[in-house]
Amino acid sequence: MAEQRSTEEKIVSIAREEIIKEAKRIEENSLYTAKGHFVAAHFWDNFHLWLGVPTVVLAAVAGTAAFAKFDQNNIIAGALSIVVVVLTAVTTFLNPKERAHTHLTFGNNYDSLLTRARIFWTIECRRENSEDALSAKLNTLSEERDRLNRESHQVPKWAFKKAKKGIEAGEASYRVDEKAE
Repeated sequence: MAEQRSTEEKIVSIAREEIIKEAKRIEENSLYTAKGHFVAAHFWDNFHLWLGVPTVVLAAVAGTAAFAKFDQNNIIAGALSIVVVVLTAVTTFLNPKERAHTHLTFGNNYDSLLTRARIFWTIECRRENSEDALSAKLNTLSEERDRLNRESHQVPKWAFKKAKKGIEAGEASYRVDEKAE
């Protein structure tokens, strides 16, 4: 004869299911946010190179032209010096290296959170833990996500869209999670 579940056991099961659902939401949110930060970090790192290398080259050419004997070279040197000043000002104002570092740091923080959320719902929630203990752990994960959301730079919309496209193309998938055909 099959054993009947009490009403209390059913409520506990529902609570555990809802804890798992919320942990999955935290994992998914963290995945998209982490990937968005990584895309933005990559952009700002490249932007730093796109501005920095031409600035260095133009500064060297301007310096060389300034010491040449022809008057035409002085005009070239002056024009190049203006371009170098503008590129240097843009680099200083935008600070792409710092932006890249900040996005990379927060991307790693969100990535860490998604890993802990995945471990929580795939392993910890399946053990014999009380729903109170699981709720407390879920609250900790949720509070960390809220803190990261408050402290991190906003992911630009274009970076989020690119990250989403990459995730949907399987960039965030693991072979171990693929279903056997």
